Amino acid sequence: MPHQRIRPFDQTFAHDGQDVTYELSMAVRAGNRVWIRGQTGLDFDGVFVGRGDPAAQAENALRCADILLRETGASLSDIVKTTVYLTDRAHRAPVYAVLAKLLKGVRPCQTGLIVAGLALPEMLMEIDIEAVIAAD
Repeated sequence: MPHQRIRPFDQTFAHDGQDVTYELSMAVRAGNRVWIRGQTGLDFDGVFVGRGDPAAQAENALRCADILLRETGASLSDIVKTTVYLTDRAHRAPVYAVLAKLLKGVRPCQTGLIVAGLALPEMLMEIDIEAVIAAD
């Protein structure tokens, strides 16, 4: 079975005076494994949710991740690993409170990083998710 690519899209940006188009997917399922692209305050319609509010961005990120996981046949309970990127240590408490609420009982492995910046200046957090769909 070929990999299932969910919500493919093209991302175009300028680099060294050239337009570069990069073909990506929002999620990929290979067998029972699922990878979700980093989720932020940006929703599926390109609207930014939670400007200046890391908790609101985390809620949007998990809401979008939940939708993408369901589109692959997975669920939040199938998450095995998360990587959380924060632009400030002060964002840990509000972001992790949202994750603790929405991932209660899941108990994924997690890595947390403080980074100098994300793709857009208004992004205060990003979460990268890996899941394994449990066998029936």
